[in-house]
Amino acid sequence: MAAKEASIMEGPGAGEENLGVTNGKIGMWTFLVMDAMTFAGILAGYARIRWGSPADAPWPDPLDAFGVVGIQLTAFNTFVLICSSVFMVHVLAEQMRGNMEAAQKWLMATIFGGMIFLGIQAFEWTHLIIDKFGLVVLAGCNENFPATFYLLTGFHGLHVAVGVIYNTFLLVMMRRGKVTEEHTSTTEIAGLYWHFVDLVWILVFTFVYLIPVHPPGS
Repeated sequence: MAAKEASIMEGPGAGEENLGVTNGKIGMWTFLVMDAMTFAGILAGYARIRWGSPADAPWPDPLDAFGVVGIQLTAFNTFVLICSSVFMVHVLAEQMRGNMEAAQKWLMATIFGGMIFLGIQAFEWTHLIIDKFGLVVLAGCNENFPATFYLLTGFHGLHVAVGVIYNTFLLVMMRRGKVTEEHTSTTEIAGLYWHFVDLVWILVFTFVYLIPVHPPGS
């Protein structure tokens, strides 16, 4: 009877699915799939509006809208976010080795990278709102350009902010000893979210900042 009860506790009800994947990971993957569909819909709408702009209200090319310096700054911000994603890999690696002190240091670097990203984005928004986008719209460009830009980058920025809070909470739990080398699944779940945020930004950066409206030679 005792053996039967033990087998029940070791089954899916104890937090593991039949394939050995924790319920937390399944939940995070489910959320990420739905969130990816949301981003896909927004990007598709952005593409439709951008490449369907009428001739009398053209869509500005990235160089006209952001300038070389603006694109370079955002490229650096993209590099920062990619580095923070790499740092998150080190968090899990050190945790699996049982070196929780090093894991916490890498997690702090991950959080700091996310904060730098948000700070640069806030600086960019301030500059574009005050000095740039008003001039672009008044110059006869498509008025949907600022709206779609703020929607895409702002929605992603919200995800980064949530990730920073999520990772900060994880760091506090590590310092309090609530998350140890035995709780790698907890860190993996946080890592899945952070890597997703990184991947989505690469797509947003490419669509918004790099692809010209009229490719050379067209």
